[in-house]
Amino acid sequence: MSGRVQLQQDDRYRLLFEPMRIGPVTAPNRFYQVPHCTGMGYARPHTLAAMRGMKAEGGWGVVCTEYCSIHPNSDAGGFHFASLWDDDDIRAMGHTADSIHAHGAIAGLELWHGGSSAANLLSREPTLGVRSMPSHDGPIQSHPMDKADIRNLRKWHRDAALRAKAAGFDIIYVYPTHGYLLHEFLSRSLNGRSDEYGGNLENRVRLVRELIEETRDVVGGTCAVAVRMSANGHGKDHLDETEAHDMMEMLGQMPDLWDMVISDYEEEMATSRFGSEGGLEKYMSYVRSLTGKPVVTVGRFTSPDTMVSQIKNGITDFIGAARPSIADPFLPTKIREGRLEDIRECIGCNICYAQDNMSAPLRCTQNPTMGEEWRRGWHPEKVKKDGEGSVLVVGAGPAGLEAAHILGRRGFDVAVVDAQNHAGGRVTRESKLPGLAEWVRVRDYRMGQISALENVSLYLGSLMTARDIMDYGADQIILATGAKWRADGTGRWHSAPVKSFTHAAVYTPDDIMDGRLPRGRVVIFDDDHYYMAPVLAEALVKAGAKITYVCTAASVCSWGENTQEQFSSQARLIELGVELVLSKAVAEFDGEKVRACCIYTDHETEIAADALVLVTSREPNNGLYRDLLNLGCDETRVSTIGDCHQPSIIAAAIYAGHRVARELGNADPAPVLRERVVPARQTKTA
Repeated sequence: MSGRVQLQQDDRYRLLFEPMRIGPVTAPNRFYQVPHCTGMGYARPHTLAAMRGMKAEGGWGVVCTEYCSIHPNSDAGGFHFASLWDDDDIRAMGHTADSIHAHGAIAGLELWHGGSSAANLLSREPTLGVRSMPSHDGPIQSHPMDKADIRNLRKWHRDAALRAKAAGFDIIYVYPTHGYLLHEFLSRSLNGRSDEYGGNLENRVRLVRELIEETRDVVGGTCAVAVRMSANGHGKDHLDETEAHDMMEMLGQMPDLWDMVISDYEEEMATSRFGSEGGLEKYMSYVRSLTGKPVVTVGRFTSPDTMVSQIKNGITDFIGAARPSIADPFLPTKIREGRLEDIRECIGCNICYAQDNMSAPLRCTQNPTMGEEWRRGWHPEKVKKDGEGSVLVVGAGPAGLEAAHILGRRGFDVAVVDAQNHAGGRVTRESKLPGLAEWVRVRDYRMGQISALENVSLYLGSLMTARDIMDYGADQIILATGAKWRADGTGRWHSAPVKSFTHAAVYTPDDIMDGRLPRGRVVIFDDDHYYMAPVLAEALVKAGAKITYVCTAASVCSWGENTQEQFSSQARLIELGVELVLSKAVAEFDGEKVRACCIYTDHETEIAADALVLVTSREPNNGLYRDLLNLGCDETRVSTIGDCHQPSIIAAAIYAGHRVARELGNADPAPVLRERVVPARQTKTA
């Protein structure tokens, strides 16, 4: 919390804090953290419970789990889902429910069977499907379900619902969307059954209806039953929008709550490059007319005015959120207390989603404490005030600003200097590129927090040499001087500089962000595989250049598969008329053409080019560190953080700034906790 005076609750937002009945349970307010993946699940129960509990502490009235497998023949391989396979899982999931209840929130659990999409790589159980279909995870096909399999599924679902109740959950989900097993049964094209579970819509909906009824039978009266459903169906070949409406009319009164999503997950989870706050409203307007039960939906909501509008306009009853609750677990509390300026608004980068896609615990660009609540004991709003002495932070980019913010809250006297006339470093520069405007929230939140701290001073347009830094005399020095894009081609493909890339018509992203734009026929060489090259291509097309995009990967923005923006990135460049040359590397440039080599064969291609833009890798700006050591600075006085220590994503820079600020001056920091099974050693007998 900043040092600002707390204000009383604004009457405009009182609606958001009304208790809401969901069947037999009551949510304390309308803030609803919908089910979302975490990369924690069954593998990290302490980490999971602490993270969910933090959201409850922050004021979310309902906090749900990620998808929770009901049986070993629904396992997502290396992804760390939740599970309720047996009674041991009751204890693990109960830990999460208890953490949520400890702060007055109610706990929801999403029961899940993956169907054909689950390869069952861990359990090695046969995969089940409405028909035999390939898994998403390899040359594995599902077993087509017969009546006995359907009976078993219904039993497993009932058993899991009972375990969820025993674990203490208040809301239990039936989950017929997002491409999983129940989605298959609803599909016109996938479900070719000739019995009562196939054919017309009523038959295809039958299994969903049975699971809702049976879940109510075993937990109703104690737990609410929710259904997660796509408002616009699952696409014209599966369940079109008209059929989705008809299904809602059939089932509208059966569950206690409808959790509404849409068919296109890339649109539902759109990054801020491709989607805005409240972007799903056009799909949701009809839902409440078909049910008298409460409705929740998402929209990456961060503005309380938008939230109130969604409720007053009859779009939703609850403010659903995943990403905003990750960026700021205390968003509801800050709205209630009138501290809107203290909200860490989600920037829509989807680094949270990427972590789970890589089987890693949840991380967040805006909130460096996400996933560290148990592991490091970090709290997003609480910092121990125990700092003494002075700290000079050189660099006012994301790492430097985060370090200054937390150091200031700890009580250190902090000076932040930057050679530029603006704060924010790379986020300020990159936020001016197409689609990245919301990234400036990284800077604005931290500048706002720093402005409330009298012990933190900011000096912009102040270039400091190593001698200047030594003469300043701070007790501790933190260098957060960033990195620059390489102009020599060094990266994944070229392990050493390319001689011909010294040509005057070679540009880097830094050149373009500085306003030095290439003209005419421009080749962009992408060896980075993330957002920068496609964003630059879009910017240069708008500036009038003719762009050829050459990439060593087989697709545009291939790492964007993790952030759910690869497809949209490639589609955008195609729509803009950018020529795509994939699985090739630029080997040479002479000012008139580039020579591109196939990464698999000896085949070469010449492409006419007036300019070459290199998006390959970055070089840390760590010269000041070396200069300080050469001047005899004690290395225990100086730290490098962020991109000048290790070029990476913005989230890594902010984490580095936060960590150094938490640990500075702590001679014996708390150990980092690990979740692992340590077998007891058997004692040898003589």
